[in-house]
Amino acid sequence: MLTKGERVDHEPIADFGGGAVRGTGVGPLLQRFPDVRRIAVLRGGGLGDLMFALPALQALAACYPEAQLVLLGTPVHATLLGETHSPVHRVEVLPYAEGVRPGPEDPLAQAGFFARMRAENFDLAVQLHGGGRYSNPFLLGLGARHTVGMRTPDAVRLERTIPYIYYQHEQSRSLEVAGLAGAASVDLETRLHPREEARRTIWDLLQGSAQSRSPLLTIHPGATDARRRWPVESFARVAAAAAAAGSRVFVVGDEADKALADDVVGLAAGDGGAVRSLAGRLSLGELTALLVASDVMLGNDSGPRHLAQAVGTPTVGIYWVGNAINAGALGRTLHRLHLSWVTNCRVCGVDVTQVGWTAERCAHDESLVSPIRPEAVYGDVRDLTATSLLLRDRSASRALRSRSVGTAQTEWPVPPVPGH
Repeated sequence: MLTKGERVDHEPIADFGGGAVRGTGVGPLLQRFPDVRRIAVLRGGGLGDLMFALPALQALAACYPEAQLVLLGTPVHATLLGETHSPVHRVEVLPYAEGVRPGPEDPLAQAGFFARMRAENFDLAVQLHGGGRYSNPFLLGLGARHTVGMRTPDAVRLERTIPYIYYQHEQSRSLEVAGLAGAASVDLETRLHPREEARRTIWDLLQGSAQSRSPLLTIHPGATDARRRWPVESFARVAAAAAAAGSRVFVVGDEADKALADDVVGLAAGDGGAVRSLAGRLSLGELTALLVASDVMLGNDSGPRHLAQAVGTPTVGIYWVGNAINAGALGRTLHRLHLSWVTNCRVCGVDVTQVGWTAERCAHDESLVSPIRPEAVYGDVRDLTATSLLLRDRSASRALRSRSVGTAQTEWPVPPVPGH
C-alpha cells in the first residue's frame, strides 16, 4: 500500500497532452481544441461498429458545430449514412490496410489516400478503431494538428490518449475518446432516421400484405462471427410461435444471410405464409425503414439488431455473455438480452473469455449461444410486441387485439421443427 508522499514509479497509459480537465462525463472531459474546422474520425469495421461510434460523432458535432465531420470508414458505412440522417458530413472509404481494413493491400492506393487526406488539413483526428497498434500510426499519417484516441501498452502515443481495455461497452469507449477532445456526451444511444424514399418503399411493401394490420416481427439470423449465431432451428421456433399468435414475420439479412433466412422460413413452414424472407432484397436504407415499422426485432449480436435499437424499435438480442458487456443494449424496458454463459470452446476447451489484442482466438466456429432456450426468447418477443403497440399508441381495437398476442397465450405455441 502506498503511503502519503510516496512516489509511483509507473507511467500511465493515459496521456492528456497538457490539456486541462474541465469536468467528467463518461471519462475525463478535457478542454476543447481551438479553431477546429475539419475533423476526421477513424472507425472501420461493420454496421455495428458504426452504431457504437455515432454517439461520439454526435458529441463532436455538438462541441464543434462549425466543423466539418468526415468519417474514415468502410463501404457499408458510406451506404448507410448516405441513406439516413446523421451528424456525418461525408464518408471517406478507407484503403485496405493491416489492422484498419482487412483485404488485399495496394501501396499506391494507400499513398493516394494519405495524400488526399493530408491535403484536407484536418485540425483534429479522432481514433475510435481499437487499441492503436495499427490504427494510431494510420491516424498520425493524416497529418492533423491534434490527435486523440486509445492505446494499448504497445501502441504509439497520440496527443491525448486513454487506455484501451477490451471489456468495456463500445459506446462508452467512444464517448470517452470524444471527451479527450472536450466533447461532452449528448446521447448515450445512437439515433438514426431513414430518408423518405426508403420509408415509402417499405410502406408499399407492408400495405401489400394481407396481414397489413398485424404486428410485425423482424428476424436477423446472421452474424459475422459464426460463434455468435443462434441455431436456425431456434429462430424458426420463435418465428412459428409469433406467426401462430398472429404476427407477420420477416427474415432479413444481406446476400450472405440468404441461406440462413431460407432455412428459418423452411423450418417455420405451415404458418400460411406469415413468415417470409427479405434477405438480400433490401438496401440498407430500406432495412432501416423496415425496422422502424417493426414492432419487435429479434437478432444475434450483429449490425441489424444495433440498427433496430438506433431507430427506436424494441429488440430481443441473443448474446454470448462477453459480447453483452461490450455491445448489449443499456435499457431493459425496450431491449431484452438472452445470455449464454459458455466460457470454453466446445471443441478444444480454450477459454474464450480471453479475447482482445493479447489473445488469439481458436479456429473453431461452433456456436457459443446455442444453449439459449427458444421458449424464453419468445416470451420476451411476446411481451415486447404488446409493449411496442402500447408505445405506438395504436387504436383501441388494435390495442385489444395486441393483448391476446401479449398476454393471453400462456402455452408455448410452437409446432415441432421437422427432424427434431
